[in-house]
Amino acid sequence: MNALQKTILVVDDELGIRESVRKILEKEGYQVKTASNGDEAFRIIRSEQIDLLVTDIRMAGMDGLELLKVCKSVSPYTEVIMITGYASVDTAVESLKQGAYDYITKPFKKADILKAVSKAIEKQVLSMDNARMKERIEAMEAAPMLETASLAMKKVVEMVHLVAPSQATVLILGESGTGKEVVADMIHRLSPRSGRPMVKVNCAAIPETLIESELFGYEKGAFTGAVGRKEGRFEAAHHSSIFLDEIGEVPPAVQVKLLRILQEGTFERLGSNKTQTVDVRIIAATNKDLAAMVREGSFREDLYWRLNVITIALPPLRDRKEDIPSLVQHFLTRFSHKNDKAVRGIESQAMEALLGYGWPGNVRELENIIERSVVLDRDGVISLDDLPAQLVSTADEAAHTVTIPLGTPLDEVERILMEETLKRTKGDKGLASKLLGISTRTLYRKMDRKD
Repeated sequence: MNALQKTILVVDDELGIRESVRKILEKEGYQVKTASNGDEAFRIIRSEQIDLLVTDIRMAGMDGLELLKVCKSVSPYTEVIMITGYASVDTAVESLKQGAYDYITKPFKKADILKAVSKAIEKQVLSMDNARMKERIEAMEAAPMLETASLAMKKVVEMVHLVAPSQATVLILGESGTGKEVVADMIHRLSPRSGRPMVKVNCAAIPETLIESELFGYEKGAFTGAVGRKEGRFEAAHHSSIFLDEIGEVPPAVQVKLLRILQEGTFERLGSNKTQTVDVRIIAATNKDLAAMVREGSFREDLYWRLNVITIALPPLRDRKEDIPSLVQHFLTRFSHKNDKAVRGIESQAMEALLGYGWPGNVRELENIIERSVVLDRDGVISLDDLPAQLVSTADEAAHTVTIPLGTPLDEVERILMEETLKRTKGDKGLASKLLGISTRTLYRKMDRKD
């Protein structure tokens, strides 16, 4: 661990203690910043990367416990050490329950502060390494979702690589289950903001009466049940990205606030007149036709154009069936490991059933079906018997159906029908002739003529 790469914020309203701790830590090579109160410290935390916060508990205004809470809400990987007097040890112990790493009591020795700081920094490094490893694993798991033989999806992937390094707002369009969140994750991971986790909000899952407070936070007493201040999702996404899934579900009153964030980067919490400023990149997604909603008056036109800077449209799975075999293999591998099953592959008939299905639920439906099939499999190979009934019935229908494009010459239609019928009867010309409504002699004569 290189101390020069770690920044520590020391907060105490006593100048002597503040400066003493600063000098001790700077001699060890740490980058040290100081603040005399909680409000000043929070401004620093919101604007800069702080690896460790060392703060007094008792301070005027925002005390150490409140500073701990707001620090963890906007910078979850910042470790916190509390400084306390003997009379406040109970409060310090409470701070550990709230997420502080450790506390030291006044008067403390140089060795005490250095030992606590060293261990806290080690934990911070480990936490960051684990977070990066988790993101890499998630990226590896999601990567095959965007490995494609489809021209439409190749254009999507190309667009993702072009827009990710920018600060532009991105609107992802597509039916439910097409992989909009996977694309949002990829944009964030390839962006300059990838050092902080992306905040995800499913706007359709939050009741209309709560979505404003969830997004923008609230002050104590803002409404019945607001017993304390709460940071919103936008504040948690400061210096990062926020993914607003199902943006079309946001009510008009909240659309106004979203427009202001997009235009100015500012908002107010519920119950407050104080303007908050955030640096957030917005990635939005919807399965609705926002342009139609604008025409109907249910979605603000100015917000639509603010969101629609870069649009990425995801094709449904039925329009990219050439990707089904690779997606199936990806899901087989993932769910075999997850469920400790040794599933080696999939039978050709089962694959034909997957290829012939319409996939109204898109990639998510395919993912769920493969997981189900892996769990139910008995012999290590997915067969028709392992698939849900609706896929098997689709396969049966496909087995008794021949598709012939309009404009095919009659001679060619006749040849296709005879060949497909013989395939279904496994070469039994007598049965084939009955199915075709002709005599066996006529079938032989026509087959000889086609040869």
